[in-house]
Amino acid sequence: MRGVQGAADRAVALAREALLKDQPGSLLHDVQGDPRFQHRGVDLLWQWADGQVFGVEVKGDRQGFRRGTYFFELVSNAEKGSPGCFLYSTADLYVYVFVDARQVHVLTLNAVREWFVPRAKQYKLKTTKTRTGALLYTTVGAAVPIREVREGVPGAVQVHAP
Repeated sequence: MRGVQGAADRAVALAREALLKDQPGSLLHDVQGDPRFQHRGVDLLWQWADGQVFGVEVKGDRQGFRRGTYFFELVSNAEKGSPGCFLYSTADLYVYVFVDARQVHVLTLNAVREWFVPRAKQYKLKTTKTRTGALLYTTVGAAVPIREVREGVPGAVQVHAP
């Protein structure tokens, strides 16, 4: 669990750095531990200097950059039947962080989801196992080429290297 949590913490730190650099004078509020936002799939609230506030879901990936794919989480915990954050999050932005490459992709969640859902069956499903203490659970997601998202959803992806 420490390895998974460490990667998640690094992803949030890189996302914070990139977002604050993108909008000088903005503020980021970490709401990961707030139950009012946990069930909504929102990790951060990004408050711009002009007062606009955006919900942000941060996803960390330690390997996808080499493969050139995003892993859109469709089932969070297959053993419990929990939906994946890509489908249920109410966030405005899906910040996808390739941790090892230190690259941050900011995707407009609704635009990407609307593009992806009708095409979902054309993408290969992948699974990953995560251990939390004695429990092992399976996450299921679609491996979606970064290039196809960029081409299919104009303006939905902005890349930042903190």
